[in-house]
Amino acid sequence: MSRLLKIESGLPGLDFALQNIRIGDSVVWQISTIEDYLYFVKPFAERSIALGKKTVYFRFAEHKSLLPEQEGLKIVKLDPDEGFEALTVRVNRVMEAEGPDSRYIFDCVSELQSVWAADFMMRNFFMAICPALKELRAVAYFSVLRHKHSYSATGQVREAASIYLNAIKGPLGMYVHPLKVSNRHTSTMFLPHLFKDFNENGLVPLTDGISTSKYYALLGPKGISSSKRRLDNWDIFFMKAQSATRHGPAKQAEIKEKLYRILIGRDSERAKLFTENFGIQDYLNINDRLIGSGSIGGKSAGMLLARKIIEKNRPDLAEYMEPHDSFYIGSNVFYTYLISNNWWKLWFQHKSSEGYFMAAKALKSQLAYGKFPEMVRDMFKIMLDHFGQNPIIVRSSSFLEDGFGNAFAGKYDSVFCVNEGTLEERYEAFVRAVKEVYASAMDESALVYRQQRGLDKSDEQMSILVQRVSGSIYQDIYMPGAAGVGYSTNTYVWNKDINPDAGMVRIVAGLGTRAVDRISNDYPRLASLDKPTLTPGGRGQFAQRNVDVLDFQDNSLVTVPLEEVILKSPPWYQKLIVEHDRVREQEFSDRGIKKEIVFTTCENILKDKRITETLREMLATIEEHYRYPVDVEFTINFSEEGDFLIDLVQCRPLQAKGTGAHTVILPEVPYDHIFFRLYGGAMGGPIQMPIDLVAIVDGKGYYELAYNSKFNVSRAIEVINNYAKQTGKNLMLLGPGRWGTSSAELGVPVRFAQICNAKALCEMSFESGHLMPELSFGSHFFQDLVETDIFYGAIFEKDCSEGKQSIYRPELLEYAENIFSQIPDAPVNLASLVKLYDTSKLHMNLMADSTSTETLVYAQSLPKGKEFQYKAE
Repeated sequence: MSRLLKIESGLPGLDFALQNIRIGDSVVWQISTIEDYLYFVKPFAERSIALGKKTVYFRFAEHKSLLPEQEGLKIVKLDPDEGFEALTVRVNRVMEAEGPDSRYIFDCVSELQSVWAADFMMRNFFMAICPALKELRAVAYFSVLRHKHSYSATGQVREAASIYLNAIKGPLGMYVHPLKVSNRHTSTMFLPHLFKDFNENGLVPLTDGISTSKYYALLGPKGISSSKRRLDNWDIFFMKAQSATRHGPAKQAEIKEKLYRILIGRDSERAKLFTENFGIQDYLNINDRLIGSGSIGGKSAGMLLARKIIEKNRPDLAEYMEPHDSFYIGSNVFYTYLISNNWWKLWFQHKSSEGYFMAAKALKSQLAYGKFPEMVRDMFKIMLDHFGQNPIIVRSSSFLEDGFGNAFAGKYDSVFCVNEGTLEERYEAFVRAVKEVYASAMDESALVYRQQRGLDKSDEQMSILVQRVSGSIYQDIYMPGAAGVGYSTNTYVWNKDINPDAGMVRIVAGLGTRAVDRISNDYPRLASLDKPTLTPGGRGQFAQRNVDVLDFQDNSLVTVPLEEVILKSPPWYQKLIVEHDRVREQEFSDRGIKKEIVFTTCENILKDKRITETLREMLATIEEHYRYPVDVEFTINFSEEGDFLIDLVQCRPLQAKGTGAHTVILPEVPYDHIFFRLYGGAMGGPIQMPIDLVAIVDGKGYYELAYNSKFNVSRAIEVINNYAKQTGKNLMLLGPGRWGTSSAELGVPVRFAQICNAKALCEMSFESGHLMPELSFGSHFFQDLVETDIFYGAIFEKDCSEGKQSIYRPELLEYAENIFSQIPDAPVNLASLVKLYDTSKLHMNLMADSTSTETLVYAQSLPKGKEFQYKAE
């Protein structure tokens, strides 16, 4: 063998016995004490440094330091509390930077268990690092404690390692027992050995019975029947947690803190809520339904927390709450899936700036083709046996999802499984759904979302929430009686009699997908919970006519006409949801045609004060304990006798649009930096968003334009709308009178598709031309603004005059470049009327509080050195 491939350990006897450590080897020492490991580490480090080799010591454990600071030794300190991914990626980065033929010494890896809790993850650590060492042609020393880990874990570590040895010190000296030495073999290599001479040059195999028996006596009586050796450290910890009641308050608090950290995460704001509401048994209940190990993710945590707040603080409301029936696929399963299928290198590349998008795209294309470990597959099947043929939904529950500051709303997938067929067929469909959710973590929109928020390097592991779909069977379809989204604060107050603190719901018949997704030509019912029957507009025009259901025949999620649901549902349910368009029915009757025209606005459901009061009180209770507005997803099921149960399936802090910040505090801004400041007259907060483009239609010019020519302005706005989409820039539109009116003399007669890419829409008054803002609540246009989260503001000249509280300063835009004539397809004949300002150099921001009572748009930067800096809390 080439001398270049041989690595000197600093112990000649060991080199001889192993036929040399070689380039690319991962050497794992199984030890009883750190002193045993030091016996081998010191000579290895000293020899490596003496030979001028790059030598790196990874320091992360609480045990005493293995090596002192010295010339030729680089010490890299790691923080296990940052999590498996952050630590492993950092190690990879260091090894890449050091290059080939480097030497690495790791603290005892068993100590990582105090943070990671699961042997599962120790195995993943070795499976991620050992192949990288081989590829980089480096060598590393690791150690694990004997009898500390399950046989399964140590077996997999041994499989990943190149060399795996037992080391234990006895009265006669240091024993070494090679258990695995890849690609090397002698007749005595795998016998126990003993260092015989003082200089440790001779490592002699034990061939006689007495010497051999003395070695095995040192190992002790523990064998493969030891029950703990069959258990993962995760299981052992939870067994100890079950007996926590025998300990005092301080110890119980310590156990609860660790339970939160390993099951939920590191979100400090959420941690306070769990500390207040969760006991040790609550965490144990989570573990009972956990597949694998690790965090259950943000969506699962939010759902459980909301339910616990209700159960603990309002048992009277809990009587109307359907018990949840959920399982959780732990975050460690995600990492294991990547590592087991040899995709960790791609994941590592994805974590770099250069490979963030490219490696993610490559990984996404492969995620559908991997295999899960046998243990995970078995647990999947046990779970499916529990659900039987009840439909389930497989939902993303990432580490950062639904937390304070980042909602990730709509960024990751949820997949329904109708759950028809044999166990094997149901298993295959379920696994496809899990892989689809995993792949959504690599979706470009999710990547951009993380990058925009500075989370592209963060530990964003994907857990999964598996929920039984709450609902009833109606012949060959399955659906809840109603479903929707509830907001503890109503940010779209369309009537002065509405109390925004009472909350609001968007509710539909059937599955809630029609309430959370934007659906063309179909509308969920918006209802303020203090005035639930007060509608923004005509019920028949803005109503639901199609229903999302799970179809047992097609084995899929389908949309069916309301008429089909009526045919298949019992009369008592029809009375709850069916409404008639009597005007149109009469029109047909007048022509001699008998025709029923049906729709639903869930009016009869909302008339039941028990339901609306229960929802209102639930939302208020959760908000009180969150100390911040929340939004929830829910289902409602009914009985013929008039009973109902509400299932809270998701809860998160109500996010501000734009940055996703959950707290928006408007700053004090110098007057000459303000574009406009409004008090009232706005909807859609909280919001905190940069504005890159501002388009303004001049009121006087528009008023003086010939009637037919006013429609050309709509086409100019469409060009700007398309430009905003193509460039990915945040657009604010300002125009006189009413956007979206059918009467061009009242405002710009755009269709919604012509302004759909705007982030904010403002209506300005031009009083001498009788052009006045007036958002038509309940109209298609209003519904479209609500559905697409477009912020709305009304700017009245009289409110912005000198001495008034509101401010409007269009002269600020003189600092920005008007680029209207430069964008593709711009009608230059309208350049004097329509202007498009590039405000990126001004660093313009739009901010509004949660109730939209105050709105501020300002420039952070102005020319001539004028600059105002504001950083959100």
